[in-house]
This record gives sequence, C-alpha cells and structure tokens, in this order.
Amino acid sequence: MSRTSTAAPHPGSVEHPEGASAASSRDRRAEPIDGVEIPCSIARSLEIIGDRWTILILRDAFRGLRRFDEIRRDLGIPRAVLAERLKKLVDAGVLHRRRYQEHPPRDEYRLTTMGLELSPILVALMHWGDRWLSDDGPPTVLVHEPCGTDVELGFHCRTCDVDFPPTAIISRPGPGAGS
Repeated sequence: MSRTSTAAPHPGSVEHPEGASAASSRDRRAEPIDGVEIPCSIARSLEIIGDRWTILILRDAFRGLRRFDEIRRDLGIPRAVLAERLKKLVDAGVLHRRRYQEHPPRDEYRLTTMGLELSPILVALMHWGDRWLSDDGPPTVLVHEPCGTDVELGFHCRTCDVDFPPTAIISRPGPGAGS
C-alpha cells in the first residue's frame, strides 16, 4: 500500500482486541461539558478523536503507518504527545497495540473495526479542506484502488434507492436519548 495514495489499510490489517465490541463502545458517556452531561454521540466521539493530533494520527494509520517512530517522523509530533494520543486511542478501542519486537520492546498500532468506521469522517474532512482551503487543488486524491476512480462521499437511502443532499436529512430522538 502506498503511504500517500489510499485511505484504507492493508487487507487483513484490522485488529479485534479481546473484549472490544460495538455495544461496549456505545455504552461510553462523554465527560460532562461545563458540568452538563450531553446525550450526544458527536460529543462522545469528540472526547476520543476531537483534537488535531488525533485526527492526523488516524490519517497516518489509514495510510498504513503503524509504528511509533514512523508516525512521529511523519507528523513531527512530540514523543510525549504521540504516546498520550496513542494510549487514548488504544484505551478507547480505536487502535489495537501489537508487539512486533521483544528486545527492545516495540509495538505497532493497527486500526480496529471501530477505527475503520472513522474512514468516511476523515475522507469528508479531507474533501471539505480540498474544496474550501486548497487554492491550488487537493494535495492528495483518494481513488478506488481496483479501477482508479476518484472516491466520492454522499448520502444514499437504501429504501428509496436514491442519493440525496444533506438538506434532506432530519433528526429525531433515538433509543439513547433518554426520557
């Protein structure tokens, strides 16, 4: 896999740490904001991935970078900051740490299923930046590996079998909204 041309990890690189499940990760609650607990999945998500370094670490994970020194070198991030962000992502179940060398001890970090599901978010953020913040055009283009077609994101209704714009979306309380 090229480090610069794709957003997906190598086939078979998804890790499933013991005890990790969608249900257990859904039960997490965000820390209260200004003393108020907000029943909001976006707020809970931002507790895990809501800073610049974490998003860039995830970008590197999708590009196939797995080792601490590779990520540190690519981002120019201070060691202590990288160690803290990687620990947070592992503790949250987004990355799985796997030992690849015993002496000296060395680990690599791989996306879990939970981490892989962040791909559309990173792609959307990249496309937004390409459109609104890149005067000279996108610095990287994501393509479907088998055919080379540019990746597009959008909304699709499986019932109606139609694509639709964000303005056609409404929200309603879900089962986790409480009473």
